[in-house]
Amino acid sequence: MKTRVSRRALMASAVVPSERPAWPVFGALEETSVLEALRSGRWSRSSGGPKVVDFESKYAALTGVKYCLATMNGTSALLAALNALEVGPGDAVLLPPYTFVATLNVLLLQHALPIFVDSDIEMFQMDATKLDQAYTKECIAVMPVHLGGAAVDLDAVMGFARKRNLKLVEDACQAHLGEWKGRKVGSWGDCGCFSFQASKNLNCGEGGALITNDEELADRAYAFHTNGRPRSVGAGLSYAHSGANLRMTEFQAVILLAQMTRLEEQSKVRESNARYLAGLLAKIPGMQPARLHSGCTRNAWHLFMFRYNEDAGVPRAQFLKALSGQGVPASSGYTPLNKEPFLLRMMAGRHYTRIYGERRMKQWLEQNECPVNDRLCREAVWLPQTALLGSRSDMERIAERVVRASKG
Repeated sequence: MKTRVSRRALMASAVVPSERPAWPVFGALEETSVLEALRSGRWSRSSGGPKVVDFESKYAALTGVKYCLATMNGTSALLAALNALEVGPGDAVLLPPYTFVATLNVLLLQHALPIFVDSDIEMFQMDATKLDQAYTKECIAVMPVHLGGAAVDLDAVMGFARKRNLKLVEDACQAHLGEWKGRKVGSWGDCGCFSFQASKNLNCGEGGALITNDEELADRAYAFHTNGRPRSVGAGLSYAHSGANLRMTEFQAVILLAQMTRLEEQSKVRESNARYLAGLLAKIPGMQPARLHSGCTRNAWHLFMFRYNEDAGVPRAQFLKALSGQGVPASSGYTPLNKEPFLLRMMAGRHYTRIYGERRMKQWLEQNECPVNDRLCREAVWLPQTALLGSRSDMERIAERVVRASKG
């Protein structure tokens, strides 16, 4: 006996096609390269493997700098940068509240004081006009983030850093091939840091890099990332610095070298689709795509970000759920980093109180407000870079589903 199934039931049980292409993209080149590294028996820089050094050379050339240091991940690149610049207890560093937690965690590992600079709601970036207001006499560095692949206002940030005699560490972990006025981000400050984690536009599962034009900084970062041993040949077991083991493996390096052969082509696809999608969404009531600073001559588009105005439709949580149900991989993005419970506990805890004093920590808690960023976190919607690797018709389908989702 045959069971009759209604057309509605069949439609309800169907798998909704996703607008997220398969990621990562890989092929014979990655497979061959990993196998060659495996068979070589030289699996790391410390055992004489050549591929990490090869990647460093090629990535330095790609970003237009003199020196590149490959690390095990983006967090360790930031950590090596802070140690090379001797950021430590008693120092404060300016950073945005709208960023991945690693930007903050590396400061906490140094027992430095994080000073948050409120966001520019239209750009989704640190508001450089508020740097002077946030500055304190403890500040030793500023660490802007090129969030989502778009450049922060580097002219304003660099001008501020020069005026206050601060070090500038660019967190470019999401901004591979991003540019400010035709020059790669990460190459403007004292150093720049990148991540090659699995979701990134250039990835090897886990990996990172620090780039710089400062030879002395490069040498200090190198020593720190290999337990304090200097780069010089014949150094033996002598140590030039405190440090940790943050070295990249040969397997990470060969995957990155293979992935780099696809990076430019993939980036062009993202750029074209992002511009088209932004134009479509800008015409939909309640949708406001993130703006770019005029100096941002190339956006890496690790994220496509826009703001959702609930007055124009259903609540954001319902909107996101509806988008997900239609196969669009949207998320709400970051929550206010400056208000994370673990951070507030640390700031009130014994370590920070001993270093900075109870009065200073009470003041920090009172001043730890970023109201514009709070609003941004309530309105933001993200699409991952993989959503931009489809066709132009895929962008049109995303826009159509955004309209439907906003209506509930």
